[in-house]
Amino acid sequence: MATNLHTVWLLLLLHASGSAFKFDWLKENLGPQEGDVRLFGSASISEGRVEVYHDGKWGTVCDDGWDMAEAQVVCRQLRFPGAKSSVAGSDYGQATGPIWLDDINCKGTENHLFTCGFKGWGISDCTHKEDVGVICETASNNMAIGDFSSSLDHSFILSDDLDQIFESGMGCDFLILVQSATGNKQEDGTLEMVGTTICAHKVILSLVPFFNASEGITNITVNVSQTCQPYFTSFIRYIYTRKIDVTLSSVQCLHRIASEFGVKTLMQDIGRMLSKVLPADDSFDTQVSLYKYAEETGDLVLQDNCIQYMAWNYQNLTSSPAWTHLPVELLRALLARSDLVVPDEYFLLQTVESWITEKGDSISLEVQADLLSRIRFSMIPAEKLYALELNSLCNTHKDMYRDRMLKAFQFNILLFSNLSADPKFNREDDDYQPRIYIAKPWSTAFAPLSTSSPYSSRNRRPYYENQYGQTTTKGFYTPVHNSLIFKDNTIQWEANVFRSQSECSNRGLRCESIPMARLVSYHHSTQQTNMVFRNRLLVMCQGKYICQVQDFKVNLANIFVNDTQGLAYPCPGDQYTYHFVVRPAYV
Repeated sequence: MATNLHTVWLLLLLHASGSAFKFDWLKENLGPQEGDVRLFGSASISEGRVEVYHDGKWGTVCDDGWDMAEAQVVCRQLRFPGAKSSVAGSDYGQATGPIWLDDINCKGTENHLFTCGFKGWGISDCTHKEDVGVICETASNNMAIGDFSSSLDHSFILSDDLDQIFESGMGCDFLILVQSATGNKQEDGTLEMVGTTICAHKVILSLVPFFNASEGITNITVNVSQTCQPYFTSFIRYIYTRKIDVTLSSVQCLHRIASEFGVKTLMQDIGRMLSKVLPADDSFDTQVSLYKYAEETGDLVLQDNCIQYMAWNYQNLTSSPAWTHLPVELLRALLARSDLVVPDEYFLLQTVESWITEKGDSISLEVQADLLSRIRFSMIPAEKLYALELNSLCNTHKDMYRDRMLKAFQFNILLFSNLSADPKFNREDDDYQPRIYIAKPWSTAFAPLSTSSPYSSRNRRPYYENQYGQTTTKGFYTPVHNSLIFKDNTIQWEANVFRSQSECSNRGLRCESIPMARLVSYHHSTQQTNMVFRNRLLVMCQGKYICQVQDFKVNLANIFVNDTQGLAYPCPGDQYTYHFVVRPAYV
């Protein structure tokens, strides 16, 4: 069978040849841009001599005035979480060329090194013995992403003969010149280019329209960044075999190449791999950068994973350095989500108001009104609605605040069934649907709890807490609904975490997986109020970030662990804290 397939492919590969086709891929990667930085002289992508690109040349940075603030700027500009240490650039070999920056002075919050203060381009009294180097952090939160690697296999029924055909180059009839700009200019002023040639087969590349491997075309020139050039051959091999190995150093290059050539399955699977590094950056610069990158490359899966992580960890985001620089469209996307995890809706309003105030006149009144209109005023606790009139933005957007506060007060004091006759009250509107509110009394948490967790102490008000073997049980009370009219109408809840099948059996349950969470209610009736409970289980990793949000189905929710599930946001050591959240809603 293998011999027959081999013969068929050789017959298919006998094509006529023709002229060449030029494919200018990813203009921003034709070469470095003014002000770019790189770490040079090391086999590791996260350390090296600091070099900055100016006037068509790479140059170094003198150590006069250099400290960790400047190192932080370099590492963040390169999309690392931060700087680990500042070192001597001479550790990475003797540099040549200009010394571009001297007496540099950064605050540490700049996005680009060249925006810091310095003497002037090329003005320096240093030698290359004083060049600086940095070692950047590749992870925080104890996330070991340095060993990040994975193998993707989309081959299904493809024959291994295709790999042999690619490796041998037998019968190849289509040349791919992969070239990159070094960043240096030649004597005629043009950029110096380096490249490699791949000999491929037109019949196979014709499966990827972006190569334009049509009749009469025998070669193509592809311009890629020098960083990504080593991985282009792996991408071509993937087109043959549908198999590829992805590492931390290659992941973004392979993702971008797959995006630009329209290989959607590869792009999305690599995007899911990129999502695994989202918890590694407490500053949220990586999350925001990946969101922008996903938007640029059209990877909707990666984009949604970034938004989802920031929605689940919204409190951490609002206290991070990235918060004040959050793009308007990203904040708008977060406010549209019902899985946004916040103490309550009033907290959400306060953060949006503070973001608008921080932006000042750079945000138009129309944009302000659009963002504020996404707040679910009816979900704001009644006792906090009165405080809104004292807000300065309430005066700026007086009509909108007044209208939404009026509807919120009505929602709090009248049954929704009475309001639904009014055309202004559409029961399907997001305004009347809860997000995931973790302030008491709507949430309770199971130990182990971290004192650093923003969700810890304020939520620990159980009615009872017992241990049955390994099973943890908690009881607590909530109102039937967060509307004011239900304030004194309470429900008793029991929350359990089962860690073995025997614990499930002791409760008359059959758990599909272990561990399993259960949340059940006692002594209540919602028939008269047309109410349902769409409860959620939040799984927090190491007390630092939420890595899972699960629905309760028939009172049960799965808890996934790293060694059994391909989690979007992994948790080292499976060190979890469980948060049970009650979410009543009208139907």
